[in-house]
Order: sequence, then structure tokens, then C-alpha cells
Amino acid sequence: MTVTLTEKAEFRLRAFLQGSAPSANGATKGVRISVKDGGCNGYEYGLDIISQPQPDDVVVQQGKVLVYVDAKSAPLLEGVVIDFIDGVLESGFKFTNPNATDTCGCGKSFKAGDCSPEGVPCS
Repeated sequence: MTVTLTEKAEFRLRAFLQGSAPSANGATKGVRISVKDGGCNGYEYGLDIISQPQPDDVVVQQGKVLVYVDAKSAPLLEGVVIDFIDGVLESGFKFTNPNATDTCGCGKSFKAGDCSPEGVPCS
């Protein structure tokens, strides 16, 4: 499983992890990446800070950040590069996905061949 965080994305995610409330059980927090049905092209990315991965999550260490990849989403996330953009017109995490056959103008959703569910307008 290959998921890559750029230096900027790793730095920003480390800041989020350090700033979040400590885990009650002392577990190491990480970032969970997933794909779910939605968005204007059929799939949208999920990025959550969690204390405990799901039993079937794929664990990837990116620098000092633990990345948990949802096992069901893994085929759609193979080779994805996550960057962080901080600009006047656009700020946030940007996903560059080699599996995407089309992306939305909002940058939050994508289509992957003929297997994508039907998209809904971005909000």
C-alpha cells in the first residue's frame, strides 16, 4: 500500500494530532484515510484523526505520522499523494490520485473508471 504525504501535509497533520485531545487509553493517534460514495463525481475522500484504527485498516508510517487506510478504500487510494495548499484562493489538503479518471472542481471528489457510483452536486 502506497500513500504518500508531502512534507507540508505531514507537518500540518502532525500539528492537528498534537492539538487534538489526548486519547483516554494512551493509544497513539493517527490519521485515517478513506473513500466513500458521494461528491459530484461519485467518490469523496475522508480524512479523520483517530485514536484506534479499525481491525482491518492498513497501517502506513509517513515520517512521524501514522496513517490508517480503510481496507475497503485501499484499491482506490493506492499511489495517492496528499499535499497541503495554503493560498489566498484555496487552502486545505489536496489529493493527487493516479486511480482517478475524473475529478471535481471542488477538489474533494473523483471518479474511478466505470465503478464509481453516480455523483451528486458539490455543496
